[in-house]
Amino acid sequence: MRSPRPARLAAVALLLAALAAAAAAPAAAASRDGYGRARRLRMRGKVVEMFYHAYDNYMAYAFPHDELKPLTKGFTDSLSELGNLNLEHLPQDYNGSALTLVESLSSLVVLGNLTEFDRGVSWLSENLTFDVDARVNLFECNIRLLGGLISAHILAKDYSSQNKDGVYQNQLLHLAENLGSRFLPAFETPTGLPYAWINLKYGVMENETTETSTSGCGSLILEMGALSRLTGDPRYEAAALRALRKLWSMRSSLNLVGSTLDVLSGNWIEYSSGIGAGVDSFYEYLIKAYILFGSDEYWDMFHSAYLAVQKYFRHGPWYHEADIRTGEATHWQLTSLQAFWPGVQTLLGDVAAANLSHREFYNVWQRFGVLPERYLLDYGILHPTEKYYPLRPEFAESTFYLYQATKDPWYLEVGESIIGSLNYYTKVEGGFASIRDVSTMNLEDHQHSFFLSETCKYLFLLYDDSFLRNKNYIFTTEGHPLPVMSTWHEKTPRLDVPTNWTVVKDGNQPIRASALSSKVCPETIFRQNVGSPWESACHIPDVFPSHRCRADDDCGIESVTCKRRTCSMAGYCGLWLAVY
Repeated sequence: MRSPRPARLAAVALLLAALAAAAAAPAAAASRDGYGRARRLRMRGKVVEMFYHAYDNYMAYAFPHDELKPLTKGFTDSLSELGNLNLEHLPQDYNGSALTLVESLSSLVVLGNLTEFDRGVSWLSENLTFDVDARVNLFECNIRLLGGLISAHILAKDYSSQNKDGVYQNQLLHLAENLGSRFLPAFETPTGLPYAWINLKYGVMENETTETSTSGCGSLILEMGALSRLTGDPRYEAAALRALRKLWSMRSSLNLVGSTLDVLSGNWIEYSSGIGAGVDSFYEYLIKAYILFGSDEYWDMFHSAYLAVQKYFRHGPWYHEADIRTGEATHWQLTSLQAFWPGVQTLLGDVAAANLSHREFYNVWQRFGVLPERYLLDYGILHPTEKYYPLRPEFAESTFYLYQATKDPWYLEVGESIIGSLNYYTKVEGGFASIRDVSTMNLEDHQHSFFLSETCKYLFLLYDDSFLRNKNYIFTTEGHPLPVMSTWHEKTPRLDVPTNWTVVKDGNQPIRASALSSKVCPETIFRQNVGSPWESACHIPDVFPSHRCRADDDCGIESVTCKRRTCSMAGYCGLWLAVY
C-alpha cells in the first residue's frame, strides 16, 4: 500500500478518486466486492435490454419527434410541452428536435454501440435546425439539447480520431453554437439573470414572464462554459457566470438561496427553499463547475452553501425546506429530486452522510415500489396530488456514485431492486411508461428522454464502468459526460495525483480546519488505504479528545449537522440548547 504524501488534495481529485480508480480494473473489483461476475453480467444485460426496448420503440414510433408515447405508440414534440410551442408558426415540415435521439447519443457510447451513435450524429448533422418560432424553456433546452450536443461532439471527436475515415467535422459543435447563440438574448436583463423562456427565432417575447427558478438561472455554467471552451467564444460562459454571481449575491445572511425570483428586479419571490425542485441543480453545478473548470470561486460558493444546507435543512437523514431568512422549517417533505444529493455528497467525499440519506430514500422506494414525487414526512403519507413517478434517475445516480466510492455490493442489490421495479411496473409493449399514481400504479403515456440519457446510463455504469476506464468525466444534471481536462482549468492544482490516491495535509495542518474547507477527501472513502484524521466533510474535532473545554474556541463543528459546538458551564463541548 502506498504511503500518503503530505499534501493538499484539490477537490478536482475527488472525482478521479471516486470514479477512475475503480474503473481501472473492473474485473478485479468484481471479485473483491463478492457480488460475482455472472450476476453482474446478468444485471448488465437486463439494463441493455431496457435501454434498447425504450430506444428502439422511440425510433420506430416517435422519431424524429421528441419523445415517445409508449402506451399508444405515438409521439410528442416536447418543445411544445417545455415551451408552449405555437404550432401555427412552425414550418409544415417541422418534425421536432429529435430530443430523445440527442439525449441518447452519449448513452450509446457508454453501451459501446458506436455504429448507432454514428448514425445518430449523421442524421442530426443533416436535419436538425433551431430556426423555428418556438418558445422554449431555457433551462430545459440547455441541459437536454445543448448539453447533449456538446457531450456527443466531444465523444465524436474522441472516437472519430480512432476512425481512419475521420468523417466527423464538428457538425454537432456547430449546432450547439447555433443553439447557444439563441440563448443569449435571454440574459439581456438589468441583473444579468436570464428569462426562463426564450423564443428560438425571435428572442424574448413581449410581456414575457419575469419569474424564474434558482435552478433555471443558476444551472447553466457547465454547458455554456464548455461551449465557450470549445469554440473560443467567451460570451456563453460570461453570461452564465454573471447570472450565477448575481444569484449568489442575493443569498440570505444564512448563506441560503430562495427557490423563485424576479429576473428584472433581482428580488426573491419565494423564500421557502430546500435542496429539491427549483434549487437542486444549483448546488450540483457549483461543485461540478469547480471540478470541471478549477476556479476557486465555485468552490467558495459551494463550501458556504453546503454548510448552510447541512445546518438549516437537514434533520437526521432527511432534508426539509426552510425560510432562507430565519432558517425555520417550512415544509417537511421528501421530493424525488432530492435523491441527487447523496451523489453530490459522494463527489465531495462526505460518504457517511450520503449513505444515511440514500438508505432512507431506499426505504421509501421499497414501500411504494418506486420513488413518489412528493412524500409528506410529518404525516408519513403521499402528497395528495403529486403522486407520480416519471422514471426519474436521481436515486439510480446516487446509487452509482456510492458504489463507486465504497465498492459495497449492497448498492448493486439496490440497483437490482430499481431494475426490477422499472421492468415490473413501467415496462409496456411500446417502451417504458411514467407512473401517474404510485398508490395505484396507473400509468401515463410518456417516456421522458432522460430515461435514456440518465436512468439507463447510471444503471448500466453501476454494473459495467468500463466507459470510465482511464478517463475522468463529470456528468451534467442530465447525465451527459464532460471530460475533466487540465486545459479547461484556470490553474493547475498544487499537486498532481496520477494514481488517484487520496492524500492529506501533514501534521502541521491547523486543527481548526475541516475536510471541506481544506479540500481534502474525508477518510470515509478510502479509510482502509489512508490513515486520515478526517471523519466527514464539515467535521472539526474538539481540541481535546476528552471533549473538555475552557471556552467555545476549544470546541469544533459537529460532523452530522455541521453545527458549531459550544462549551457548557460544566466545561464540556456539545450541541447545547444555547446554540439554537
